[in-house]
Amino acid sequence: MSDPLTKSTASVHSLSPASPQAIAADLIALLVAVTAGDPRVLTIQDQNALPSGPFELAHRSLQSGLRAWVERQTGLPLGYVEQLYTFADRDRTGAADQRIISISYLGLTREQAQSSQYEASWRSWYDYFPWEDHRLGIPTMEKTLRSGLAAWIAAAPDRATRSHRRQRAARLFGLEDHLWNEELVLQRYELLYEARLIPEALRSEGPSAGVAAFVPGDPMILDHRRILATGIARLRAKIKYRPVVFELMPDTFTLLQLQRCVEALAGKLVHKPNFRRLIEQQELVEDTGETSQETGGRPAKLFRFRRAVLAERAIAGTKLPVSGA
Repeated sequence: MSDPLTKSTASVHSLSPASPQAIAADLIALLVAVTAGDPRVLTIQDQNALPSGPFELAHRSLQSGLRAWVERQTGLPLGYVEQLYTFADRDRTGAADQRIISISYLGLTREQAQSSQYEASWRSWYDYFPWEDHRLGIPTMEKTLRSGLAAWIAAAPDRATRSHRRQRAARLFGLEDHLWNEELVLQRYELLYEARLIPEALRSEGPSAGVAAFVPGDPMILDHRRILATGIARLRAKIKYRPVVFELMPDTFTLLQLQRCVEALAGKLVHKPNFRRLIEQQELVEDTGETSQETGGRPAKLFRFRRAVLAERAIAGTKLPVSGA
């Protein structure tokens, strides 16, 4: 299938008589599932892009256009989606005569096997952001990351800029006694973009002398990896105050499966006793009276999400303990 982003039928405007520029509106879906403790996203184009397509005159609304593209490309009917963000940066397309407005949406689902007639496939979001997975401690690519950041800092034109770069890198990547903040996903990606340590940064500017090799992590077309970073950050913040994690769980589950899902999204471990205590205090789940043998040890109790809790009280006070182990 050809790239839908290159075939937009959105309207074309002239910004001025002397400098006509194409304005394309594209709809992009970030669909997330958690499978066996792995946060996964639905991709197309050999796993280089998110499901997407242009907003066309025939579409009744933005969401109807999004649903049409996703179903056409993946065969997956969309459930609930929420608007994520709108991107319109001039340097993200790589084409001087075209401006793409990317309208992104976030959807939570459960992974389904994709038919061979579609090009869609599921992939771990840590394949694109390996530096974001701290569940087993510091990622193995940390040395490469530090080397690249050090080269970028050293290449600063003056002392003040070097100091500013060092402070930013330390704060965002948990260096020099700074704590790792799992929610700063987009800020970290943008710093790596600015430092030209990811391939996307070189599409419009070309290589820069003195910059180290790219840090590990697969690139995506246009600004799709930036959109993915925005979605990861949104979810990592949201699971702390909204019970959205249950949208990713099966109808019944063990508390360990629930914990592993939260850890997969957060990219860090949670404190097991505190996690279970808070789940009980918030009355988010109820015992089904059944057990599961899938743990390999003692039978584990199966629970289900208490959807009645949404009507019983304002869920804004609900919190899940996403903190260090």
